[in-house]
Amino acid sequence: MTTLVLCVDRDGGLTDEPVVGWEAVRALVTDVGIEDPEDSQVNCLLESLKVARDLRDGNEDPVVAVVSGTGDAITTDRAIARAVDDLVAEYDPDSAIVVTDSAEGERTLPIIESRVRVDAVDRVVVRQSHDIESTYYVLKQFLADEELRSTVLVPLGAALLAFPLLLFLAESITVALAVVVAVLGTFLLYKGLGIDDFVASLPRAVRDAFYSGQVSLVTYVIGIGLALVGVFAGAIAVSPLGNDGVFITAMRFVFDAVPWLAAAALAASTGRLLDELLGDEGVRSALLNLPFGVVAVGLVVRGFSAYFLERAGEIPALTVPRLSAGALEVSSFTLTVWERLAVFVVTGVAVSLVGVRFATYFSGREVERVTENP
Repeated sequence: MTTLVLCVDRDGGLTDEPVVGWEAVRALVTDVGIEDPEDSQVNCLLESLKVARDLRDGNEDPVVAVVSGTGDAITTDRAIARAVDDLVAEYDPDSAIVVTDSAEGERTLPIIESRVRVDAVDRVVVRQSHDIESTYYVLKQFLADEELRSTVLVPLGAALLAFPLLLFLAESITVALAVVVAVLGTFLLYKGLGIDDFVASLPRAVRDAFYSGQVSLVTYVIGIGLALVGVFAGAIAVSPLGNDGVFITAMRFVFDAVPWLAAAALAASTGRLLDELLGDEGVRSALLNLPFGVVAVGLVVRGFSAYFLERAGEIPALTVPRLSAGALEVSSFTLTVWERLAVFVVTGVAVSLVGVRFATYFSGREVERVTENP
């Protein structure tokens, strides 16, 4: 069984022609070692001789050879390919063991594997420089990627430049670090959540909405306005609370903001529904149910926040005024905290069921219409 022990020098400069045979490779080791004792190629050549000796001791017939190339990457790879072709044609090996001293040399594996079966790859790196060389190769690949450079190096560079300025202005290393970390965290979330892609596509979406006359464009603007009103109303409600606790403060914000936020979501979903109704592709059942779902969720959240606030004494009990309709008259009464919560929850569930029924009914009508007019 003939095994080709192939020492590959992709960096170039080791030899112009293939060097074959034990004595020839050993002489090359001496020449390279005397020329530059710190060259890692010396270790690669010695490893090739060691592998060939071990194979010979195991009753195999090794052929040790060294191939190299000069010039750019394409010229070097073609030179190595020609050398391997010559070795395979002359010695007809059953398999090959590739010995290399760098990650660059391992890139020639597809070239060698296309000509002879490769049983093993032996990468030789001097122990003291193993971590340094691996790190260097990873950094080199990283710096070659333009997108990674702009995504990672640019914000890091900006943070390093801003840190001394913040330290000078704030005169506190804690404040400077907090600002830098907050900005980096915001940037990572901005990229990680894909907000940059959304922002990039937003102008085109707005332009298309203007040109196509979509109703949702107006309702989205209304929804944004209502949402801002809701946040503002919640902030005003919690401002005088003082030290009432985080939970009660959050519930007060939700209690005052939820009606406006629900109205904002209702406006946006209604505009989207109208666009679907005016279109030619029909309306999806999930979109038909969306306005009802928004109202139902708003009622349930409002009910639970009111429950906690009433139990904490922040809001009064709900009093239903006197109602009269002709001969029917209902006196004024006050709901307990549990009755109030039950009314909101039951009403929310009822609205949700009405939405499901509404979506099912109109979806069935749409299917029936399409069946009658194929």
